[in-house]
Amino acid sequence: MSPESLAEWQAHLSMEAGAAATLLGLVFVAASINLKQIVVTPGLPGRVVETVTQFVQVLFTSMMMTIPRQPGRALSVEILVVALCSWLIQMLAFAKYRQARLGNPGWWLIVRIVQTHFATVPFVVTGVLLWLRVEDALYWVVPGFFFSFFAGLVNSWVLLINVGRRGHVAQPKDDHPESDA
Repeated sequence: MSPESLAEWQAHLSMEAGAAATLLGLVFVAASINLKQIVVTPGLPGRVVETVTQFVQVLFTSMMMTIPRQPGRALSVEILVVALCSWLIQMLAFAKYRQARLGNPGWWLIVRIVQTHFATVPFVVTGVLLWLRVEDALYWVVPGFFFSFFAGLVNSWVLLINVGRRGHVAQPKDDHPESDA
């Protein structure tokens, strides 16, 4: 990988980093506003962790790829570390989810695990191919970015639905308000 070939990616990487940072910020704000509901609802804290991890994976990978004159092997190691840490964090969240035995269909967890692998494996492939000095290795980050955003947005949607549902259930109606009259 030549510095010239990486320079051609700078606009794309800046766009990816900007989108990831924006979505990450929105997730943090939403999680902060609804923290009480998220913490007391089994399964939702792990979903927040998954969502944040997906967006951080894109943000960190994009940021590292914009470092000027970085050797290909150094970038390879950085991408591999981010991808493997992302994968490990999410696998731990899945293990905790499974241990909670929430009664949800098993395929729900399988879908989440598949999404994580679709998002993480392309970054691992990129890292390995960069280490091996394969010329077109960078093209593997594109599906990694896509599936990371997809998984993060799906998780965000699930969080929104669950927090909204819990918010309406948790507030009982008062059919007989007392009046001073």
